[in-house]
Amino acid sequence: MIKPIIHCDRLSVELGGVKVLEGLTLAVCEGDFLGLVGPNGGGKTTLLRVILGLEKHSAGRITVFGGLPGSSPGRIGYVPQRLFFDREFPISVHDLVLMGRLSKKKLFQRYNRVDRERVDEAICTTGLERLIERRIGDLSGGELQRVLIARALAGEPELLLLDEPTASIDPQMKTTIYDLIEKLKESLTIVLVTHDTSLISRYVTKIATLNVTLDMLEPDKTSCREDLTAPVLQNSSFPNH
Repeated sequence: MIKPIIHCDRLSVELGGVKVLEGLTLAVCEGDFLGLVGPNGGGKTTLLRVILGLEKHSAGRITVFGGLPGSSPGRIGYVPQRLFFDREFPISVHDLVLMGRLSKKKLFQRYNRVDRERVDEAICTTGLERLIERRIGDLSGGELQRVLIARALAGEPELLLLDEPTASIDPQMKTTIYDLIEKLKESLTIVLVTHDTSLISRYVTKIATLNVTLDMLEPDKTSCREDLTAPVLQNSSFPNH
């Protein structure tokens, strides 16, 4: 029996006395591409934070790579919805991606040849070669999201968590980012939080709707496209952030 990478058993989370997640049962196995949709405030980002070990659960059980959340940081890549930074801060695309290697380093340990090779590979995979010396404050929203994906990839993750990676970028750039993510699913297990229900049916292998509680749809390989455009998905078209 294959052990899930992420396993939630009746997981609940309370924040400030308010139940944000309730009774979640979920299994994400190696090679899965899970699309997670739901309304704002439905708990999607909270679930990612629990998986990362940044938020504690109040009831139930969760394991990530068979251990406690947060115990395997080097095996998980995370792409946040937004990066808050001083746009005048002089950091280049290359240097931001290089920060993705920090999970592999000991305190005060210098970057080495392997680190720089992995950064070059991540930049190549995400198509950022021509922007390598560009300051991140000069990037468009879509370009910055590619840099954040490259930073996550530089850490050589086995599991990639993406929180609304196409929020607030133009439709053409959205498609290119989803095409990139589709390429990444060949070698990574992916959990994607999104509102783009009209697009994700082309890419994901599993989908869950989350609004405090979770409803899981697991299409089989022969009916994936049809099942993902069924009413359970169509009725999950929520407004963007």
